[in-house]
Amino acid sequence: MKKTSISTAVLAALLATVALAGCKKKEDTADNNAQPAAPVATAPAEPAAPQPMTAAAPVNVSAVSVGKTAAADKSVAPTAMFGPKDIIIVSIRTDGTANNANVGAKLTYQDGQVAGEQSQALNTTGAETTNISFTNANGWPTGKYRAEVMVDGKAAGTPQEFEVK
Repeated sequence: MKKTSISTAVLAALLATVALAGCKKKEDTADNNAQPAAPVATAPAEPAAPQPMTAAAPVNVSAVSVGKTAAADKSVAPTAMFGPKDIIIVSIRTDGTANNANVGAKLTYQDGQVAGEQSQALNTTGAETTNISFTNANGWPTGKYRAEVMVDGKAAGTPQEFEVK
């Protein structure tokens, strides 16, 4: 019984490639429009190793809530009205995988002025809630505000509007 190994086949392919390369016609260097020769395919020496899995889906913001207090699971009851001395919590629910993703929240006052902006690094392999709290030692000016969320500097989730009275 005769045994043929993959290394014999690879060796034969390699020798054929070398023989073809030795017979190659010398190209005219004066012809700048000459196309380069197509590369010769060779058989791999060993079966190809499995390719690493593609990167996991990036983190996705599935919900944004604004509230005054957070529960043990970091969820907040959505609130549309705040007092001047209230803590404003922007609760960001995410899905997906993240390794040091920058998750941030920005509060904008009705005149477009930024009333506060913060961010945190997010490391997760699934669903998670991140809370970012804002306080104002002088009290929040009365008026309408908008909370916007960003992931790695890009807008994410649905902006939330609320009011301070």
